[in-house]
Amino acid sequence: MFSGIVERMGTVRRLISDPPGVRLVIQSPEIARDTKIGDSISVNGCCLTVVEVDQTTFGFDAGAETLSRTNLGRLQEGSQVNLERSLKVGGELGGHFVTGHIDAVGWLDQRLDEKDWSTFWFRMPARLTRQMASKGSIAVDGISLTLVDVEDERFSVALIPHTLTITTLGKLQPGDPVNLETDVLAKYVEKQLASGYLARG
Repeated sequence: MFSGIVERMGTVRRLISDPPGVRLVIQSPEIARDTKIGDSISVNGCCLTVVEVDQTTFGFDAGAETLSRTNLGRLQEGSQVNLERSLKVGGELGGHFVTGHIDAVGWLDQRLDEKDWSTFWFRMPARLTRQMASKGSIAVDGISLTLVDVEDERFSVALIPHTLTITTLGKLQPGDPVNLETDVLAKYVEKQLASGYLARG
């Protein structure tokens, strides 16, 4: 479980083919020094397990399913990624509960910059709209954000200068893909509504 508060941006140093998957090696000395094999780390919002680590880098094995259903399959050597280590019991929850299980890949549809601030519009599969509401939460590439407006197939978020600087969002351009995870609480509500449980209760 994660909070959607990015700790660092890391850099992809190696992509080692290991069919049907790939070994993804990321450099981030600040995180590597406190990481051990078996730890869970969110990479662009996708929960991965550390399988190798040294003083400056750590590696993950990403399978075909992960590569096809997230934007990790489009990474190249030199790409930057958002990193967050898993929550510790009793730790602060600065964002919202993020599981690290990606619901869909969306893409940046429109970017409206005003000085150091920005409003981004993302397109996504229409099925996700049922789990989204204005002022609710969404994780975009692992970043906990507040929804501003929600339409049939897209939504907007308002980004402060700090978020644009310390995450990969600052470099996004229209057409770039992003990993999306809706609020886990919204998933449960939708499930109960679909089953008629809430109406019966």
